Amino acid sequence: MDVFLGRGRLFRSTGPLVALLCCAALLSGCSGSSSPKKAASASGDATAGAEDVSGGRQAVAPRSANALQDDYLRVIRDVLPSVVQIQGSNDLGSGVVYDDKGHIVTNAHVVGNEKRFRVTTAGSEGTFTATLVYSYPEQDLAVVKLDKVPHGLKPASLGDSEKVEVGQIVLAMGSPLGLSSSVTQGIVSATGRTVSEGSGGGGTGATIANMVQTSAAINPGNSGGALVNLDGQVIGIPTLAATDPQLGGSAAPGIGFAIPASMVGTIAGQIVKYGKVVDSGRAALGITGRTVVDADYQPAGVAVVVVRPGGPADEAGIRPGDIITRLGDTDITTITSLSEALAADRPGARTKVTFTRDGRRQTVDVTLGEQ
Repeated sequence: MDVFLGRGRLFRSTGPLVALLCCAALLSGCSGSSSPKKAASASGDATAGAEDVSGGRQAVAPRSANALQDDYLRVIRDVLPSVVQIQGSNDLGSGVVYDDKGHIVTNAHVVGNEKRFRVTTAGSEGTFTATLVYSYPEQDLAVVKLDKVPHGLKPASLGDSEKVEVGQIVLAMGSPLGLSSSVTQGIVSATGRTVSEGSGGGGTGATIANMVQTSAAINPGNSGGALVNLDGQVIGIPTLAATDPQLGGSAAPGIGFAIPASMVGTIAGQIVKYGKVVDSGRAALGITGRTVVDADYQPAGVAVVVVRPGGPADEAGIRPGDIITRLGDTDITTITSLSEALAADRPGARTKVTFTRDGRRQTVDVTLGEQ
């Protein structure tokens, strides 16, 4: 998988032949955000006519189409004021107002290593300053806080990720390519996707489970914005857009990914309350590893480099030099595939780890820890 990040650099990882674009943007580029909304049913007849002055009938838009358009307009009026633009010294991205205290949630790759930011709210000509509260690269989420809370700052409403359905109409809101307060429309294309970012040039290297795939346009600068349903609820934070290496790395239309709102609420809530993440909910083996290749230079497993003392792998007898080839029912060929397999589990779960040591294959039971 070729992974394109906000600074325009290319990173190679394993996986399907699709690339992922972290949607932070350079100042010379732009920023943006996106948000989805749940489809609302329209009442009334499928079609309706209106009489003209001559007594004949003239065609008008179906009432259902007008009702859907009204839903779009209502959602945009309600949610767009909760979507902001975040500008660091080099990069632009988007953010979503989390509460009325001035906390704003965004992507970790948007804030990068910076601590201070300029924030532009929807409909505002001026900018506000903000300070980083905490960044959690493992889930590619971060929270910044406005130094001064403007009057009327409107928090967004987070939806229930469990209720997100394929085919649901969504709106993406943000500042793609520097075009602030932009809105695109699409549907939820899939749920439950596990996606891995690159780890350089602005990317966090995060492996994120249960992402929402959407056809709504996600462009550089959309990172950290809102994916909104037609109930006006944020169901995800747009983070990645796909690109096709066979097309020279250009964007693959209609393939974007958003971190689910449930995870956003969990991580952001802990950061706001504790100033850090105290319960990640992410399973871990307690090792540092690297991908190894076989005689044909094909990925063949993960070599254990460091075992954390007292961690799950240590307790199970796994040692540095062991090569992990299977976790549960999943074959492991790369560090990315191991991360993705762990992302599907929870801390405390029991699983089997298969590895080779001195050419001999072994399998042990492991109780997973927390990352």
